[in-house]
Amino acid sequence: MSDYRAPTDDMLFVLEHIAGLPELANRKGYDHADLETVEGVLGEAARFMEEQLAPLNQKGDQEGVVVENGQIFHPEGFADAYARFVEAGWNGIALDESHGGGGMPWCVGLAVQEMMTASNMAFSLCPLLTQGAIDAISHHASETLQEIYLPKMVSGEWSGTMNLTEPHAGSDVGALTTKAVPQEDGTWLVSGTKIFITYGEHELSENIIHLVLARTPDAPPGTKGISLFIVPKFLVNEDGSLGERNDLRVVSSEHKIGIHASPTCVMSYGDESGAVGWMVGEENTGMGAMFTMMNNARLSVGLQGLSLTDRSYQQARQYSLDRKQGKAIGAQLEAGDSSPIADHADVRRMLMTMRANAEAMRCVMYANAAAIDFANSSDDEAEREYWDAITALLTPISKGWGTDVGVEMTSLGVQTHGGMGYVEETGAAQHWRDVRIAPIYEGTNGIQAADLVFRKLPLGGGQVLEKFISEIGHLAEQLLEDDRLCAMGQALLDGKEQFREAAVWLGGRLAGQPNDAAAGSVPFMRVAGVVVGAYYLARSAQVARQLLDSGEGDSDFLNDKITVASFYAEQILPTVGGLVPTITQGADRFFTIPNDRL
Repeated sequence: MSDYRAPTDDMLFVLEHIAGLPELANRKGYDHADLETVEGVLGEAARFMEEQLAPLNQKGDQEGVVVENGQIFHPEGFADAYARFVEAGWNGIALDESHGGGGMPWCVGLAVQEMMTASNMAFSLCPLLTQGAIDAISHHASETLQEIYLPKMVSGEWSGTMNLTEPHAGSDVGALTTKAVPQEDGTWLVSGTKIFITYGEHELSENIIHLVLARTPDAPPGTKGISLFIVPKFLVNEDGSLGERNDLRVVSSEHKIGIHASPTCVMSYGDESGAVGWMVGEENTGMGAMFTMMNNARLSVGLQGLSLTDRSYQQARQYSLDRKQGKAIGAQLEAGDSSPIADHADVRRMLMTMRANAEAMRCVMYANAAAIDFANSSDDEAEREYWDAITALLTPISKGWGTDVGVEMTSLGVQTHGGMGYVEETGAAQHWRDVRIAPIYEGTNGIQAADLVFRKLPLGGGQVLEKFISEIGHLAEQLLEDDRLCAMGQALLDGKEQFREAAVWLGGRLAGQPNDAAAGSVPFMRVAGVVVGAYYLARSAQVARQLLDSGEGDSDFLNDKITVASFYAEQILPTVGGLVPTITQGADRFFTIPNDRL
């Protein structure tokens, strides 16, 4: 397996020119996030992830976790790496300074997270879940609970989990049956079984803070009757020290096709006296609190598609340069020599497709994170509403499109290796196996597509999306006026019109023919992702052109940015044209064959 090298040059370019980091650094609370400082942060993060986490990636895949006497243990090296991770402050780099975090903008934290995930996705899931739990506690829990739990969670000394799913209640969260019974001291006794709990049990952190959805007595049915509880593995004494073990246990850890070093647990609460918990927020408001946790987590899951695409691309690129086979068309070779497979057109197609998609995803996801930062740092209500709307629009695209593409690109990484890609020794297949979960958890991509169409398409009476599409059109018109970028501008203009056509058709079906809208939702999410990715890559090309004209920057890097954006416009963006007819066909054919003949 080739070494991972964080693409810090491209990360910094996207942060500066797409995410708007210089503007963020002028805002209250982010004045320490200037480009020079961020460059230093990313450099140190790259060094840590490359040296400490990446070498453990294949080892974790091959050995997995072990369950012994109700405890879960990682392969050798993981616990030490986690301790160094916490000591270096990486867990809290973008978290609130008031609880010990680094206070960096979320877009910078996402760049660090990209490196961590690409280095070792299984490891990254522990900080990811902790981050989500911190979001929920900081937004919804009492000050007392925040003071008890947040400092240790922000540091990473304590980790967090999300406990939604039950054997009979997956996407239909409202069907859950876990119970919470009030006690005279203000605590609650929680009992029930949860499945698919990432890092539900492990030895990396001192304590595990479980956020558990449960029903209180006499709660209304469905999602309206769900409350959220903090249920720690170890109870916390008044002085902040750890007390006795709570009444909860790991039943088993699932055997999965990927992320073998990430324990996916069946958890049992209250087998004896009841697991002691504390309610987060008000009774029957648990879903709102959990959605706070899930929304940012969905962007982080989308990032897994980007991270594993880039890791897979790096490995495929190195293999294709080293592996010699056949004679490439037009190659001038000595007798008996062969060409590197990178010189063959089809292999080049695969490599360029992987690279272009990775750079497009990076733009979309960093812009998504920056929208959160701009909203959080704004004192103007109208501006905050605008950025909240952009966040809402981009999040299902980042998660759904990003992870779908991640699966496809890591599969291309296997294909680039030929037969050796199917051999586990090379590590190429691990990237595909690891990322394959990403379109499933944190809301399946079918749910993301439905969210995009039924909730985000109508935002602001449809004007949020329309304004965004208009911005795409404005950029396309600018590019048409530049002889060097006019072909890209025309492709973007065509894609924009196809995006609008599909959006208008779906919007017209939401009220009267919702099944038609549902049927077209997944291909529409693909159209949205491809066109928005093309938009940000075109902006990158425009900036690169301007920098080249002014004599600034690395000319090779900037010319490559233009080439990648052009490839995307020529080879990937046109695919949306074939999707529009599938979106606008409706659902009739889906249901013509009755269930008993499916």
